[in-house]
Parts: sequence; C-alpha cells; structure tokens
Amino acid sequence: MINTVLDQASGLRKMSKNNNNGVKVIAVTGGKGGVGKTNVSLNTAIALGQQGNRVLVLDADLGLANCDVMLGLRVERNLSHVLSGECELDEILVEGPAGIKIVPATSGSQSMVELSPAEHAGLIRAFSELNTDFDILVVDTAAGISDMVLSFSRAAQDVLVVVCDEPTSITDAYALIKVLSREHGVYKFKIVANMVRSLREGQELFAKLSKVTDRFLDISMELVATVPYDENMRKATRRQKVIVELFPSSPAALAFKTLATRITKWPIPNQPSGHLEFFIEKLVNG
Repeated sequence: MINTVLDQASGLRKMSKNNNNGVKVIAVTGGKGGVGKTNVSLNTAIALGQQGNRVLVLDADLGLANCDVMLGLRVERNLSHVLSGECELDEILVEGPAGIKIVPATSGSQSMVELSPAEHAGLIRAFSELNTDFDILVVDTAAGISDMVLSFSRAAQDVLVVVCDEPTSITDAYALIKVLSREHGVYKFKIVANMVRSLREGQELFAKLSKVTDRFLDISMELVATVPYDENMRKATRRQKVIVELFPSSPAALAFKTLATRITKWPIPNQPSGHLEFFIEKLVNG
C-alpha cells in the first residue's frame, strides 16, 4: 500500500479527471492532552456538516485514536488495515452525525505511533486517491510535538491550536508553534480558546500566548473562537454524542457553529505551498 500511495504520479493522473474544487484542510492540534482538542475537531466538523458541507475527519492520533469511540461508532477496519495493504482508504470510511465521514485510526498500537516519515507522507498522499469528494478535511492530531503531529500539521492549510487557561497548556502550545514555525515553515496559526468562563477570559488567554510569541517568534496568530466551559459537554460525552447534536442551543454548541461558519469563509490556496500537502494534486491541477 505504501508503495502505491507514494506514487504521486498516479494521484496526479486520477485528479486530472476530477474537476471539483479544492479541499479546505484544517489541522486541529494542541501542545498537551486534555485541552479538548478532539471535542473541538468533532463538534466543528459536525457543525460544518449541518451547514451542508461534505466533511471528512481524519483521526490522526494514530496510536490512541478515539474519534469513533466518542461518537459511538462501530469500526471494523482502520488505517492499520490500509497500511498493511488489506484495503483501500475508501473502504474504511465510517459515517457519523450530519453525514460526516471518519477515517478511523487504531488505539493501543505502538507500530502506528512509530511510522516513518515516508509512511506519514504515504498516508497524506493517499487522500488524493479517494473516490469520494469532500469540501473540508478536519485532521484531529495527537497531542505534543511528535513527527506525526508535525507532519500532519504542516500538510494542512490552516492550523488551529487549541489552548485552555492553564500554564502547561500555554507553554506547550508555544512549544508546538515554535517548532512548526522555525523548523517546518508554518507561520500562520489560528487559536481556539477552549473551556473559558467568558469572552474576556478567552481574549486574555490569547493575550498571554501572544505576549510570548510576539517576543520570540516571527509568526501571525488570530483568535478564531472562544468556546465557553459548558456542563452539557460532559453530558454529551458520556452519551457518546457531541454537544452540537445533543444540546444545539447550549453556549459551547453555538460557539462551534460560529467557528464552522468562519471556516467556510477561509480561502483555499490557489497554489501549493512548496511542501507535501493533503490533496496537493487538486492545487496543482487547479
């Protein structure tokens, strides 16, 4: 399978037959675990689906996948079966709420965590072989600054960094932004202040992070969402649902819907960035 997906020429040939527009690719990441990254990914994706977009979610925490569990989905095959050559990427897609599709990964697999850079590249290129068309790809990365996180973040058009008002969250978010900017050429970041008590608290959280990045890094950051702390989030999670589906009028759900609307207005690049990207063939042929 890896040899196949590494053949970028075959992807170019396939995409030359496909005349649909480019795919908006968003990586949702965060420096540390526990900041609500997967909740942000799934709620935003489902809100986008509710707005009529064709959405694909990649569970890119390859060793500790949980998107399918959080949605109560039954998964028979996952990315490990694609990598072993047992099936194609199209064959493992599962449908979630609002018609979104999920690319499930594995949980508790050390071998998936230890994929080589070539295998990461192969997975990224495999998306150009999909037979199903999508408008938006949401990549739910793992926490931290592993090669896996950096590869998937760099391959996206927009990087959403989820932070909450904890010193470790801010410190680790800064570390992630630093590595992506200095070593991987990513200079624009969109920040989601999650689980905040008020809009002002979200703005103050963004200001804390900006104070450090403005001093030491040559990047641009934008606060794109402040998601309030909402007890309904915990209730939804226990029922293996997302808050935008189960409590659509709750404060956090409304924040995710607002974020989804903003995302649809973000432009898709009209040319490749110069490094490996998801759906790069669409940009080349565009």
